[in-house]
Amino acid sequence: MTLAFCLWHLAKPKTRTNQRILMTQLCTKSCVPCEGGIPALSLDEAKALQTQVPEWELSDDGKHIRREYSFKDFHHTMAFVNAVAWMAHREDHHPDMLVTWGKCEVRYWTHAIDGLSENDFICAAKVDQLLA
Repeated sequence: MTLAFCLWHLAKPKTRTNQRILMTQLCTKSCVPCEGGIPALSLDEAKALQTQVPEWELSDDGKHIRREYSFKDFHHTMAFVNAVAWMAHREDHHPDMLVTWGKCEVRYWTHAIDGLSENDFICAAKVDQLLA
């Protein structure tokens, strides 16, 4: 199976109208390299950005965002994982992923600042867009 097939399969229109994900302004942005030296987002700033990716959970300490995705089988899970990896490589901002049969948890934070940056929310929106 090629990456192009994986991306086509994930991008094709879905029949579940109640689970459509709206494209946010975050999807139009690109990640900016972060080597540290800047403050992490405050909890209020993170909550404001989270409104653009409402299905992502913000950790209690405001340092991480996460979302769990469910799929009908392992094959579809791995196609999603490969598509996320491709997007993350293009953005040069990589998530932690926990992959199990039919599920993938995606977790973002900016390691260099030990907290959240706008990059995390940009990538979260782009991950959601893979399934829109």
